[in-house]
Amino acid sequence: VQLQASGGGLVQAGGSLRLSCAASGSIFSIARMAWYRQAPGKQRDLVADIRSTGRTEYADSLKDRFTISRDNAKNTVYLQMNNLNPEDTTVYYCSAYINFATYWGQGTQVTVSS
Repeated sequence: VQLQASGGGLVQAGGSLRLSCAASGSIFSIARMAWYRQAPGKQRDLVADIRSTGRTEYADSLKDRFTISRDNAKNTVYLQMNNLNPEDTTVYYCSAYINFATYWGQGTQVTVSS
């Protein structure tokens, strides 16, 4: 099983980005998909997650600007990020609980210029 993240890049403050993370391999079940972010020297923090039921959870400080969604047919999770600000600059990681094990993607850099 592999997770491939994409969609990061450079955007101006106030702009938007959509991250994608596709799971591939021998997949029987995906109970949870999530996005985390981690600044250098800091812990990896949950941004948002989405369960197989569709239930979502967000970091309180981000829920008004970020939206997580998933396409079960494509085994893909998305993170729509709106009204980005320089404090959102960091590496974003996707994670998924697949076949009763946790997997991580490679991380995608998001840079927001002021």
